[in-house]
Amino acid sequence: MPDKPAINPHLAILAGVIAVSFSSLFVRLSAAPPLITATYRLLFTFLMIAPFTLIRHRKELLALNHREIMLATLSGLFLALHFATWFTSLSYTTIASSVVIVTLQPVFVVIGSWLFFRERISRRSAVGGLLALSGSIVIGAGDFRLGMEAFYGDLLALLAAVLVSGYMIIGRKIRSHVALSAYTFVVYGSSAGTLLLLSLFSSGSLAPYPAREWLLFLALALICTVGGHTIFNWVIRYVPASTVAVCILGESLGAIAWGAVFLKEYPGWRQILGGGVIFSGLYLFTRGSSPATTRAPVPPAS
Repeated sequence: MPDKPAINPHLAILAGVIAVSFSSLFVRLSAAPPLITATYRLLFTFLMIAPFTLIRHRKELLALNHREIMLATLSGLFLALHFATWFTSLSYTTIASSVVIVTLQPVFVVIGSWLFFRERISRRSAVGGLLALSGSIVIGAGDFRLGMEAFYGDLLALLAAVLVSGYMIIGRKIRSHVALSAYTFVVYGSSAGTLLLLSLFSSGSLAPYPAREWLLFLALALICTVGGHTIFNWVIRYVPASTVAVCILGESLGAIAWGAVFLKEYPGWRQILGGGVIFSGLYLFTRGSSPATTRAPVPPAS
């Protein structure tokens, strides 16, 4: 039985949801190429956690075996590709379409778990998953009518959801016996290294950038990753993972709200309808998930 937390877990979840909901806004406000923005988000995150891990959790890091390091590195590769595709999608489609579609990641996690590990899918989860996927079709069909660019952005967001499911599936498998500090050190390190390598071979420049851009990069790392994701990893000790998964759906609503307030980007009726179908399906999906599909905490990647 976990000890009583000093902070109300539900208030902590709310704070975490608000923190990560700023992610898409910061990306859209940045004038840097999406790949560069993703690179600095992960690089700054890694630089923030590295000293703490090396000083306070060196034993956990040294306890990793070769297989665990390889799996965590692979997890970081999936995370890097997720950020690269999702950030790029925000250059082509609206915040509303992108964040709602990328929210489909829990569905792909369960599909992947069934394909690779033969984990059972309940009937309620299957119905909820199909309902959520149909909502993405509604959004995609609406954006297709607006032009190929918006539809291409939707496809990138869908690919980002698939990619992050690989990160989550691997993490859920090894986090049951690997310390969080050691896991995130390898994952964020390999993810930052992958993005840095991709950036070096891309047409985007790593520098120079004005102070405003560096503040946005820092905000993505400090607020959205270290702040928001760390809270979710802490709170899951006290709150069921399914509850956290449902609450994280609020991230999309927050992102849409910030887009409307700061960018005057309002969702259309198809996005509202499709988003409502997706949220309904995901709520049904998470409520029907078996304990096996939600047993280990993995940081969300938004």
